[in-house]
Amino acid sequence: MAHPREVHYYDHSEDFGFSGLAGTLCARAALRLDGPVVLALAVAQAADEDDRLGRDVRLLLDSPVPDEALGAVWLTAVRRCFDPAAEGTGPRAWLRRLADVCPPRTPERNPYEMAALDKVRPSVPEEELRTTVSVEIEAAAAGLERCVAVPGIVPALSRTVHEADADLGFRLFLRALKAYSVPVAKEQYDRLVAIGELLAFPGAAVHEGLHVRWPPLDPGRRDAGTGRSGLPLLAAVLNGTDWQYRGTVRENTRRLVHADAGEIPGTQAAVLLQDAQRLLASPMSGEAVTTLWRTAAARSYVTGMDEFDADGRAWMERVVQECREYLAQVDPVYSPSLSPARTDLAEAVLRAVREAACADAAEVRHVAPVLEEVVTTVDPDLGFRFLLQILSTHDVPVPDARRDRYRAVARRLGYGAERFDDWLPRPSN
Repeated sequence: MAHPREVHYYDHSEDFGFSGLAGTLCARAALRLDGPVVLALAVAQAADEDDRLGRDVRLLLDSPVPDEALGAVWLTAVRRCFDPAAEGTGPRAWLRRLADVCPPRTPERNPYEMAALDKVRPSVPEEELRTTVSVEIEAAAAGLERCVAVPGIVPALSRTVHEADADLGFRLFLRALKAYSVPVAKEQYDRLVAIGELLAFPGAAVHEGLHVRWPPLDPGRRDAGTGRSGLPLLAAVLNGTDWQYRGTVRENTRRLVHADAGEIPGTQAAVLLQDAQRLLASPMSGEAVTTLWRTAAARSYVTGMDEFDADGRAWMERVVQECREYLAQVDPVYSPSLSPARTDLAEAVLRAVREAACADAAEVRHVAPVLEEVVTTVDPDLGFRFLLQILSTHDVPVPDARRDRYRAVARRLGYGAERFDDWLPRPSN
């Protein structure tokens, strides 16, 4: 039977509760840690509106999980940086000390918050979640036993999941993987992310600190992240529609270049680099590139401090430089090259561009010849992504029949279906 669950990402932006405290202790391993210091850190975390910490502690304390297993889970989660036994305290006695300083609070919600949260509240049954998490623990068992310097951690985690709480057990499993840098295959990583989404975790609670065996960078992928990618995504960033625009153009560009959270390191930089290189290698004039960029980002007038992206081709050179510098840091062996353009989709994308040219928006009509040039002389995929971004930027309605054709093109390009609809402007009949 399902029981009410919290929408964790509403209250937290990273790991939280008991596993969050363990992560804090791991980060302080080089500093002095004893009972009073750990308790003070727990008090500070609980006072900082982390109501989950006190509830997590009581779930463990009130469970039938034996002391030996509780001790193994604690030592693993904190990477042995503090052992209560060294101060003559057993696992349950230590949990009682934590419980004494962390009251079992529940977040106060007004009726409007409750109504909004109830619409997205996870409802996965506990038994189903226990089975799902146990499968992942078993899949990682060999790595845990090889890397974790605490005997019996695999059965201890399993008992926590089955006898205390599956949500907490999953977070402590993740913490064990992170604390001892247990290698995680990309396939399992995707499953862990899916479980985190099922439980409404903030993304960082899953991916931050995991040692993932990433596959090689592939700038041709279109099914990751937000669905948007490359130069059109950068246009959305500078337009302020994809995330909050703050700072200078250069600072926001670096934010996107470095935005690899949860993805293969260098993903954003690799796609941006390829897009910019394609435009630079094309016969398109500087005026055409400038028109394309300014229309996509709705930056008709560029003055003062914002002149960093005033000229199209010079701007592409700056993007290339930013991407190369970052890729050299995160993937020194990566050798960027231009993948073959998707010429098989040129006609379908040209049709989409010509249909859009009939829109009421003057900006779209003005840029349509440039988009056609991108499709025919650069890359249909890049042209299609720019088309979608321009329609979104200028809020151009798209009839349902046309949306269906766009989805068909997106599928052939490998775009993630669940992300694509978020990129389109509002429907229109």
